[in-house]
Amino acid sequence: MFSKGSRYEKTGVYCPVDSRGETHQVKRTRRIPAVTGTLIHTVRETDRLDLLAYTYYKDPTKFWLICDANNVMHPSDLLVPGKKIIIPGSQV
Repeated sequence: MFSKGSRYEKTGVYCPVDSRGETHQVKRTRRIPAVTGTLIHTVRETDRLDLLAYTYYKDPTKFWLICDANNVMHPSDLLVPGKKIIIPGSQV
């Protein structure tokens, strides 16, 4: 269901039973890991998170590491020109 390298790849599952007695497999709540080895990046108008992830990690799919480090759900919340954002060390 989740691709290799997804932020949910290592998140466990559990199987609750609904009011009709049907069992459903769902992902547990993912815990955001502590940030280590950080850099500060000042956002430019032309920045995109996939490009920043490629620049810092050589993998554009790791944009979610930047989101987690800055405690945001929506990547667009980070892309405000002049805003200083945290770029964590690659933890995956």
